[in-house]
Formats: sequence, structure tokens, C-alpha cells
Amino acid sequence: MSLKMASKLKNVFTVSRNFTNGPRLPTKLLHAKPGFVPKYVSADEALAVVESNNDIYVGNHASAPNVLLEALCRRVDSANLNNIRMSHLILSGNCPQFDPKYRGKILNNSLFICPGNRKNVNLGTADYTPVFLSEVPSLYTSGTLNVDVALITVSPPDDLGFCTLGVDIDCTLAAATSAKKIIALVNSTMPRTRGHTTVHSSHFAAMVQTDRPIAFRQGNEEMSEVEQRIGKLIAENLVDNGATLQLGIGAIPDSALAAMKQHKDLGIHTEMFSDGVTDLIDLGIINNQKKAFMPGKTVSSFAFGTKEFYKKIDNNPEFYFAPCDFTNHIDIVRRNSKMTSINSAIEIDLTGQIVSDSIGRNFFSGFGGQVDFMAASPHGFDGLGKAIIALPSRTTKGQTKIVPFLTQGSGVVTTRAHARYIVTEHGIANLWGKSIRQRAYELIQISHPDDRETLEKAAFERFKVMPSA
Repeated sequence: MSLKMASKLKNVFTVSRNFTNGPRLPTKLLHAKPGFVPKYVSADEALAVVESNNDIYVGNHASAPNVLLEALCRRVDSANLNNIRMSHLILSGNCPQFDPKYRGKILNNSLFICPGNRKNVNLGTADYTPVFLSEVPSLYTSGTLNVDVALITVSPPDDLGFCTLGVDIDCTLAAATSAKKIIALVNSTMPRTRGHTTVHSSHFAAMVQTDRPIAFRQGNEEMSEVEQRIGKLIAENLVDNGATLQLGIGAIPDSALAAMKQHKDLGIHTEMFSDGVTDLIDLGIINNQKKAFMPGKTVSSFAFGTKEFYKKIDNNPEFYFAPCDFTNHIDIVRRNSKMTSINSAIEIDLTGQIVSDSIGRNFFSGFGGQVDFMAASPHGFDGLGKAIIALPSRTTKGQTKIVPFLTQGSGVVTTRAHARYIVTEHGIANLWGKSIRQRAYELIQISHPDDRETLEKAAFERFKVMPSA
């Protein structure tokens, strides 16, 4: 064995030993408190503990505790509370705290901007904190973001009083562990999930019951011809049999999955997944058998899908949910075999700078886990990983998304040094190891044909040389 190979294997074994169970995960809420008696109350009774100047954490995505949010707003109205500071990722369902009438009373801080809070953020009446998803839990455990009250949704307790955090673990476990008080919405429609999701109900200051369905997708959205072409290019050229996949949010990652019906032995290690994954599991295409890390398990931080999708997840040991500082941790991601990340973007300039959280001066979404996986995937221990950014060549208004200069006000999420494979409906550009001139050439070749002449002229003006291969 060569010294180089021996050194590489030593590094693999060292990391494997240090991270057998991943980064240290909180267990405080796992153990039952002595003398526990369930504290079921109404939503209004539960939210009576909230006072002015409190910091509130809100559970995310399908687990948004909408019943509690409605009660919180009633509490603010009746007690004339002010300076309530709320932090959260994406929220679904009815979120009355976004109503303009609560400006000055409730300040929402989005760690990933959701549609309901987007207008407020851009008006300056709400906050946005840019942060890598892998680092969000540490905002709470370090005390950087204080939590007086955590509002979370859980599955119903079992006979021993144990609940699960359902389909959204992400940063909720860290925030709840760090909170002074936890109010739990016990939702009968929340799937019971496996993994690092268990919490004991003895830690809840109050429990509120509801049968209101958690947020769900009505069905798979219809994909455009452009999105289908992008998905096909990714599936046929960049995804190997036996690859482990990470998928971002949106139609393009979904279209890529839909184009993988001829693949074999795929695995999943991601921050989120939806129906596209379970569809391929049903077909036997995703079986997680070739994964080097946690074989046999679909590993994720959260999930969002149809009602049928939630039924497949419920109490299913094939799905392993864990906090996002585990799923997105660079050394955990690198342990996966043929790690292939597929994410989307809003705009890219001719040097490879990638915009994903803003449209010009307007904030749109957030960092999420894009950079976590873009940084880790190409550096997997097997040396076979790929990092992919996919986007249509043009906006729906016919404007090019491949630009000489980023739109004024746009922020770089993924740097030009992270950029690897860029895919549009017109082809694939590999930017790694390419000079600025070569990058411009590669990106112009996958731009819309009607935009190429303009981009070539702009590239010549910017770089003072004609782009060439």
C-alpha cells in the first residue's frame, strides 16, 4: 500500500472514530422527569406565560404550531404586549404574527425567509439573519439567540410519555433544549419519526391538543419543459448509480429525481426531502444499500410532502431524522459515498458567483444548506462527490440568469471558488479549475442562445480578452 493511500485511509478511520454517532447532539429532553403529570390546557391558557420583551422560538415548516401562533396573537392583543421577538426558519400554514398590525409589537427574525414574512423583511419591519443551516442550532445552544419560550409541534406521546418532533428536527431540538419554557402542540396528524427526534413530555410547561392537519403539499407540482430538460441533463450525466443524494428545495431538484427512474442503488443524505424521494423508494431505485455512512437509512433534517408521503414516514425505521448540525456537518457529509448535491440558484455571474437568497436588493429566501453541501460534497473521502447548481438560463420574464455582473444589491451565497457543475437547459459547465476567461466561455455556452452575443461582448469588455475554451 502506498504512503499516500495509507494516509488517506488513516484520515477516514480517524474521522469515522470521532464521529461514529455524529457531532454531539442534545439529550436533555430525552429523559423523563420524576413525578410527571401531563399538563394539557387550552392554547390561550398555555400562551398566558408570554410577556413583553420575550424571545420566542417557533417550530418550522410543516411543524409550524399555527394553533399556538393564533393564541399568541390573541395574547398580544388582550394584554397589549410589545417587543416580542420571534425567530424561525420557514413557516407554513396560518401565521397571523406576520400581519402588519403587529408591527412594533412582534418582530419576526427569519433564519430562512418564508413567503409570509418576505414582504415584511424587505419593508424593514422584520429581520433576516443570513446563516449556514449547519450553524443554526449553535445560535441557540450558544445563547446567541435567546429563547424564553419555544413553541413546537410534536406527535402524540406514547404510553411512557415520549413524543417525537415529527418531520422537522432541523434546529428545533437545539432551540427547545435551550428554552426556559416549552409549549408543545400535540398534533394527532404529526407522523411519529425515528432517529434523534424523541423528547419526553415531562419537559413541557404546557401541552395543547389539536387535530388540525399539519401543512402538506397538494401533490407534485407540474414541471415546465425547461425544468424537465435540466433534470434529465443532471440525471443522465452527473448522477452515478450508487450515488448518495442531497437535494435542495424546488422544482429543479424534483425534476432531477423524476429523471432517475433508470438508476440503481441510490441513497439519500440530505437536509430535506419530499415525495420525489419516496416515489423512487417505492420503485426500488433508492434503497440506501450502497451508502458508506448509515446504509439502509434515508437521512434528513426535515421533510415536507403530501398526506400520503407522511403516512409512509410514520413510525418507519427506514427514515432517520436528525438535527441539521448533524445532517449538514462537513465531516458527516464527506463520509457518504459518491455524495452528489443538487441545488438551485437565482443568478450567476460569468466568474461563477452564485446568488441564491436575493433578487437584486430584495431578500428572497436564505442560505439554507446549499453552502454546507457545496463545500463538503466534492471532498468526500472516496473522492467521487459532485456539487451541482442548476437554474434555467432565463427568468420567466425572459431575462438572462447568467450575467456579466450580479444585479445591484444581490448577495453571493456560494462563492466562485465553491462553484463546480452549473447546469441549465442548454448544457453543463464544469467551472472547477477554470480561469476567469475559461469560466466565462463555459457559462456563455449554456446561456440562452439569444443572450450569447451580448454576454460575449460584455465578457470582452470586462476581461479585455475574448472568452475561449
